[in-house]
Amino acid sequence: MAENDTTTPGAVTRRRFLRDTSLAGCAVAAGAQVLLADGTLVIPASQGFLLVDLKKCQGCSTCMMACALAHTGTASYTLARIQIQQDSFARFPDDVFMATCRQCADAPCVRVCPTGANAPDPAFGNVRRIDPAKCIGCRSCVARCPYTPARLQWDHARQVALKCDLCADTPHLGSRGGPGGVQTCVRVCPEKAISFTATMPDQKDLHSYEVNLRDRAWAKLGMSVK
Repeated sequence: MAENDTTTPGAVTRRRFLRDTSLAGCAVAAGAQVLLADGTLVIPASQGFLLVDLKKCQGCSTCMMACALAHTGTASYTLARIQIQQDSFARFPDDVFMATCRQCADAPCVRVCPTGANAPDPAFGNVRRIDPAKCIGCRSCVARCPYTPARLQWDHARQVALKCDLCADTPHLGSRGGPGGVQTCVRVCPEKAISFTATMPDQKDLHSYEVNLRDRAWAKLGMSVK
């Protein structure tokens, strides 16, 4: 049985069909993705990314609540696609960490999905998003995320995985989301500690998504702007 293939032996799955036809020397399109003849899955780059200023974040979790409300209409930290972690034993500003999806170029969570539920969406700038109708709840994407904490969450009620889609699927936002649209967390952050960029950060640098968003107003508060 092929790696990441969780179905029973002999079952014809979408992933297996694409793999087998590629071995015949074909390049097969799977939505926005392309499976080459050598079995390589080519994932188009996302056209949007979130950048954060960890020194500016105050850990208020406004972004988490707003994220859940925009996506589900429910006030729930558990359903937030962005996570704020606080370490009570650390000193400011190292006591707060903001975990955001990096919209990885290689996207391990996309590669491991056995049903194609987790895939780039060409209608929203190839942002990596999860289709709940296709998600079978295997949680492979959550386990495969290379970052700690995992940038994917688990919806216990619906038994599906969740991840940041840059607000592409936000029926309760009242505005178009996704790249070129509104990102709820960017809009509501009272400290303006989150920003959007269409330029891909350095994928090899763990801190490339961390930026300095502090300005003169920040300096007037006696806080460091460096």
